[in-house]
Amino acid sequence: MILKRWLVGDPLTTAQAAHERLSKTLALAIFSSNNISSVAYATEEILLVLILAGTAAVTWSIPVSIAILFLVLVLTISYRQIIYEYPEGGGAYAVARANLGELPALCAAGALMISYIVTVAVSIAAGIAALTSAVPSLFVHREVLGLVAILLIVIINLRGVRESGKFFSVPTYFAIGILGLLVTVGVTRSFYDSGPVPLPSQQAASSSGAEALTLFLILRSFAVGCSAVTGMEVISNGVKAFRQPEPKNAATTMIWMSTILATLFMGISWMAYHYGIMPKSDETVVSQLARVTFGTGAAYYAVQIGTMILLVLAANSAFAGFPHLASILARDGFMPHQMATFGDRLVFSNGIIILGVFACILLVLFRGDTHALIPLYAIGVFVSFTISQSGMVRSWLKRKGRHWRKKLVVNGLGAITTGIATIIIGTTKFADGAWIVLLLVTLLVLMFRGIRSHYKAVQEQISLSRDSRPPRPRRNLIIIPISGVNRSVVRAVDYARSRGGEEIRALLVDVNNQETALTKIQWAQWGCGVPLIVLPSPYRSILGSIMDFIEEQQQKDPDCWITVIIPEILPARWWQNILHNQRALMLKAALLFKDRVVLTDVPFHLTR
Repeated sequence: MILKRWLVGDPLTTAQAAHERLSKTLALAIFSSNNISSVAYATEEILLVLILAGTAAVTWSIPVSIAILFLVLVLTISYRQIIYEYPEGGGAYAVARANLGELPALCAAGALMISYIVTVAVSIAAGIAALTSAVPSLFVHREVLGLVAILLIVIINLRGVRESGKFFSVPTYFAIGILGLLVTVGVTRSFYDSGPVPLPSQQAASSSGAEALTLFLILRSFAVGCSAVTGMEVISNGVKAFRQPEPKNAATTMIWMSTILATLFMGISWMAYHYGIMPKSDETVVSQLARVTFGTGAAYYAVQIGTMILLVLAANSAFAGFPHLASILARDGFMPHQMATFGDRLVFSNGIIILGVFACILLVLFRGDTHALIPLYAIGVFVSFTISQSGMVRSWLKRKGRHWRKKLVVNGLGAITTGIATIIIGTTKFADGAWIVLLLVTLLVLMFRGIRSHYKAVQEQISLSRDSRPPRPRRNLIIIPISGVNRSVVRAVDYARSRGGEEIRALLVDVNNQETALTKIQWAQWGCGVPLIVLPSPYRSILGSIMDFIEEQQQKDPDCWITVIIPEILPARWWQNILHNQRALMLKAALLFKDRVVLTDVPFHLTR
């Protein structure tokens, strides 16, 4: 408990919830880091695909980047509309649930939850890659460094929304600022150069590529480059985290985020093209651009540190989105109810911890390799994009309202563009790992429905019907299992007698004739008049004999309640438990699922 308070902080009262809301400045740091951080690897992923057709093919990186920029514009306008129409949060899930039905909503929720987990793993892996580019000796420790980074982010998020926002805002804005400086200086210098820097071996470009430059290859580059738009839905999922007026502040933050993303992404893509930057296995594209622009001095290392910070903190956006989405699902009965409750610091602690655990598992499974994780990244997000935009189209057609035709055109264009992108990503990256996401979404939908079915069954069984009547009084038989007579047993008998007017029986299983005879003598003095029943047990089965006796009593009187009072000795030290018989624990486990059997534990605490 002391360690928890030191790591997480003192509990916050419910009345303090309003003060935990985020300003636009803090919200931008928390919600946008995932989206903006993608500029560190989106261009590189595009180049990694295009280079397969030779260095001359990388000229297509600019048209591909412009296509992605158009997608950013469409999604920005579309999600602003979602924010105003669904201010309670939930994003794609809320839109689909209201307009398309349960199955599309659950598919969107499952896709988003997987994308959040992948976001944490990808962001951390990419951040550590930026670090190892500057300090190559750390490359062999990338998995351990990644796990430590996830643990740190989990702890900070458990401290509360506002406190995590304050902690992350300074490094996030530093990272955005240093990348902005890189783009500003690099792009400005490029306009004063005589022309694009010749690419290595450009003369032999057509023959050096292992593949021909086909439409399929260009579509593949677009598919991996779409990682630049992941995270655009996070703000719409967490509208309730903003200060009032929540929709207006969230929509404004959305504009800020998209503007920063578009500027940095296009700047890096242009610089990579102009300066002839090629992807390397041991150095990121951003690192190469920083060396070309600033040399290897302090500014270079500032860019690397800023990139690493932004990529690592990008995981924080998922920690803002995942718990909110899980809480909404829990409210609707599709996730365990405890996911909808606040922790001590007014955050959804269970969702934060679960996200951290699964992200660690994913990071270890893929050995901290960013390129191996990227195929899992975009498909889930674009499935949710397509469902949310389709849901908004259905909403405008049903409700209409003010300027509904214009809004319909925006969301219709969003549904078409994201749908095409989803098909491209699904087909081009299916064999590389996109199939895993589709399988996991299916399993998650089945899990959601299974949880919902369970809660419905529970509600049906425990609810009071109109024909229900208060139960009539029943006989209650109190049973005290003993193995001898001692102070703990006498204490349990004293408690049983204090209940008053109920039938009490002590049970002794005969496994040793001499000890049984001694117990009878002691019981005559200390049993306080409670009858002692000795159960024969030829095979020395204490638990079996007690269970048989209870079942026999239930058969004699089917309406009878049976209360089993268990005297239990509790050692003063935790390790002393292994020195004692665990018979009480075994008996409780066996009786827990017996109908009309109530367990009462009477502890006797040892002092040393």
